[in-house]
Amino acid sequence: MLGAATVAVTAMIAGMACTVTTATTASAAAMGITATSFNRSFSAMKLLKPIVAKGTGAIGAILPDTVTSTRYVEFDAPDLTTAMTDAGLTASQISVVNAHGSDATEFSDAQADVTNGDKVIIMDPLDAGVGAKIESYAKAHSVAVIDYDRLTLGGSRTYYVSFNNEVVGTLIGNGFVSCVSAWKVAKPVVLVMHGADTDNNATLFADGYDAVVGPYFSSGKWTLVGKFQPNEVPAGTWTPTTALSEFEAEYTAHPTINAVLTPNDENAAPIELYLKSKGIKPDTFPMTGQDATLTGLGNVLTGYQCGTVYKPIYLEAQAAVALAVYARAGITPPAALVNGTTEDSVEHVAVKSVLETPEWVTTKNMNSTVIADNWVPAKSLCAAPYATAAACTAAGITP
Repeated sequence: MLGAATVAVTAMIAGMACTVTTATTASAAAMGITATSFNRSFSAMKLLKPIVAKGTGAIGAILPDTVTSTRYVEFDAPDLTTAMTDAGLTASQISVVNAHGSDATEFSDAQADVTNGDKVIIMDPLDAGVGAKIESYAKAHSVAVIDYDRLTLGGSRTYYVSFNNEVVGTLIGNGFVSCVSAWKVAKPVVLVMHGADTDNNATLFADGYDAVVGPYFSSGKWTLVGKFQPNEVPAGTWTPTTALSEFEAEYTAHPTINAVLTPNDENAAPIELYLKSKGIKPDTFPMTGQDATLTGLGNVLTGYQCGTVYKPIYLEAQAAVALAVYARAGITPPAALVNGTTEDSVEHVAVKSVLETPEWVTTKNMNSTVIADNWVPAKSLCAAPYATAAACTAAGITP
């Protein structure tokens, strides 16, 4: 017969074994995270708690501005915060700020993160100059940097997280081609626009859509007008008012323009308003977009935009936080999480990357994508000034 002490020791050992097994299982689950593990419920983040427990210090995130896209305020900031919280970081270990379009502010935000003892900074650089400056400063203070959404050319980041930006451009190009056909533009006279040349993403977008539309120009099926040419990245813009001025100048010089390839919703929006003021009818003048904004989606529903690239930000935010958690703990992330590389054309190095998959959204799949993900509220989208209840109903969306 076992004595009471023997029973107690046996129970204690069993309990310890159970604890070790549970911890090991949890750690194994965390190391099994892949680039496709993330979803709208953020469930994968809870698997990272054992990794968070192995690290110390805070994680800071710096977003670039509030103008080039509404996504940074509406989605990136809350999604990054949710991802960090669900991974087990405390409020004092989380910082998410916005540089409001200022290089000086973005650098001072990074300095503040370092001063506060952050071990990792997730940064979306306003431009490569300030990005490289921040990364040099962080490296000198033994702080890891993860480039978020935009790659810092000439930088020294540890990892890069984004969507596959060349695929984004391919989606825009293919969507434009389909729309020109569906809207029966018999003799397309096309203006191709670009994002800011200071943004490496704009280069990758252009690589994607130029490869699609270039053959239509070289074959003579379409006529290209304006200063922009395929396979080059001239000085474009992400500022909507500047994009409108550029379009107005081109439209005045080439009044036969009847289709415009635009790289995002924000730049397309004022151009679409301008065309409406000129009496352009729905489903006649193809335009494209990106970011699935309320305005962009409304223009898709009402026939003034062919479609928009939807990038579920919650995927990107979770991937960035997952990498940051591993870096904070000094642990190499799973190979299946780091699913690609992105070329730094200045340093001529392949940057280890997590690249998520974007989607092209039209009236046919809007309900199953942006509405299903609660990306935009149907009630808002289906009313003025964006769209109408009738347009939503026709797209299978319940207002």
